[in-house]
Amino acid sequence: MPHSDLSGLDWDQVRVFLAIAREGRLSGAAERLGLDISTVSRRLDRLEADLGVHLFDRSRGGTVPTAAAEAMLPPAEAMELALAEFAATADAVETTAEGTVRLTAPPGLADAFVAPALARFHERFPRVVVELDASVGYADLTRREADLALRATRPTRGDLVATRVVRTASIPLTSPAYAEALGPLERWADARWITWGSDLMHLPTGRWLTAQLGDVAPVLRTSHFASQLAAAEAGLGVTLAAEPYCAIRRLMPLRVAPALQAGWDALPVEELWLVGHRALRQVPRIAALWDFLRELFGDPTALGRLDGAPARDAQSSDSRQK
Repeated sequence: MPHSDLSGLDWDQVRVFLAIAREGRLSGAAERLGLDISTVSRRLDRLEADLGVHLFDRSRGGTVPTAAAEAMLPPAEAMELALAEFAATADAVETTAEGTVRLTAPPGLADAFVAPALARFHERFPRVVVELDASVGYADLTRREADLALRATRPTRGDLVATRVVRTASIPLTSPAYAEALGPLERWADARWITWGSDLMHLPTGRWLTAQLGDVAPVLRTSHFASQLAAAEAGLGVTLAAEPYCAIRRLMPLRVAPALQAGWDALPVEELWLVGHRALRQVPRIAALWDFLRELFGDPTALGRLDGAPARDAQSSDSRQK
């Protein structure tokens, strides 16, 4: 049996092991850890030497865990969780809201609603610094990559707590001038459309556009949501967005004729969830931002119409436009 020298084993080596196991490539592990590939490779070499065990088969196609690595993955993840709980216990000693809170949110939501509201949050909690990560990818709260997250789906795994803060429809929005020029739409193809790029057409709004438009070519494809809104506001075409964006942009719902009722009824209703780690929920600085975000997204005057039911006919659309 191989002799294991564990005297030099430290958490950084275990972090490297976990990153390689999860990413399946040294380059992916290096990017996750913020290290260069040679450093990751050296740390893996050292870990294998300390343990006396071969952990990964390396090739040009990536890294493949050995049976030994597969067996060691659960205790390594348990170490990671224990470290997070250790840090959370220390955080809980706080008595006042101060320090840094890391919040992750989708880009369009972050720049349209969260960032502008942080001035009010700072007035209430001047000793709390918010680190806002506005990215498409999901940070892993269980590994302390963020303290709080705004997400489109409720998490089903991990020791997390979640509350739904918004349920609202995504509807066809455009500039008032273009909406007036179109009048009540008889066919979806009669409008100019702004859609996601191919990488995000799998989203609910992308699937709706594919189903209703078929082979109709859009005037703009972009996976940058703020650009979709800006183009629609300028009158380039129609985009699908949640109704609260009407409250902060010069956008209005498209009017549709009864012939499009079935398509309108199929418009996706989306949710927004506020998510945090259970062990950190009552830490003062995190609780302060949690409560502030619940208040922000629960305020109809700030976010527009939030009851989740899209206006179903041209008459109700007209009433909102007057």
